Amino acid sequence: MEMSYKFLNFKNGLFFFCLALAGMALQGCKGEQKNPVEETRKYVIPDSLLKTLSMDTVQNRPLVNTITFTGMVDVNQDNQVNIFPLVSGSARDIKVQLGDYVSAGQVLGTVTSSEMAGYTNSLVVAQTNLTNTKRQLEASKDLFKAGLASSLDVTTAQTNYDQAVAQLEMAQRILKINGDNTKGIWEIKSPVSGFIVQKNITSGTSIRTDNSTALFTISDLKNVWVWANVYESNIGNIHLGDEVSLTTLSYPGKVFKGKVDKMLSALDPTTKVMKVRIVIPNDNYALKPQMFASIEIANPENQQVLCVSSKALIYDNSRYYVLVYNGHGDASITPVEVLNNSGDRTYIKSGLKEGSLVITTAAILIYGELNS
Repeated sequence: MEMSYKFLNFKNGLFFFCLALAGMALQGCKGEQKNPVEETRKYVIPDSLLKTLSMDTVQNRPLVNTITFTGMVDVNQDNQVNIFPLVSGSARDIKVQLGDYVSAGQVLGTVTSSEMAGYTNSLVVAQTNLTNTKRQLEASKDLFKAGLASSLDVTTAQTNYDQAVAQLEMAQRILKINGDNTKGIWEIKSPVSGFIVQKNITSGTSIRTDNSTALFTISDLKNVWVWANVYESNIGNIHLGDEVSLTTLSYPGKVFKGKVDKMLSALDPTTKVMKVRIVIPNDNYALKPQMFASIEIANPENQQVLCVSSKALIYDNSRYYVLVYNGHGDASITPVEVLNNSGDRTYIKSGLKEGSLVITTAAILIYGELNS
């Protein structure tokens, strides 16, 4: 019994001794373990990219409020010509189509007309009458010299001759007004150079002089009208002579400049908008009639505000940011509060300092690198 008790004490002591050694070994391992530390390196703009970047300086400028309207391009009605039929007849050989460019004096088509044939006949009759009255006048003068005719006969013959001359001149003028064609054809000629902006005639069309619709409408389109729709709440912000910027879907990014030329004094009873006429130079004929347009009119205010190029703005997570360049390839993401946008300039309420440099090209690329 005594041997069993000693053996049990020995076994328990050995167990606690091993347990103590294991604890010391584990503590030693913990003492030697070190937490790994990852070193974060800040993104630096490479020199190759830095050479291609464009930057803008934050400036203090007068605040400009921009009002945007919709509108439609129209021809300048002061520089357009409507061609109406001068005679009745049937259209033949219409040579031009809508949108074609024509020169002054160019024949657009022909019309066979009985009226033109009548004008030609009147011309022939007047020429024959003139020849007869001239002979009668010469004969009366000869008879008067021989004493066989009175001075009254000579006077009567002279009167008949003068009337024949007048009738011939009138027949020639009428024929010239109507195209000066003696073959019974009226030639439709363009009185000015420009584009066919309206065409209401085709070969075979019967036309009449009492037709109120123009056969052709021609405009040079060197400048165009744009009718803007101004709602009542913005009427007070529009003035004659205001500078206007216009963009279209056809030319994204291209801005056309013009001025407010006229403001109608009444609102449209249906749409409740006031029409404002804008004149825009169109030397390259880029703007076409019936094009839809987006129109911006800027109104400067008596307030100085910081502004930057609109290209510098980055919109992310429901906020606006810019990249401020600090030099030596270092850029920092700076949140800003936008006050207003006017074309290519954006006015900043807070977040920037005057004179700071902001990146305007490849801003999204650098922004992504700084956030990664």
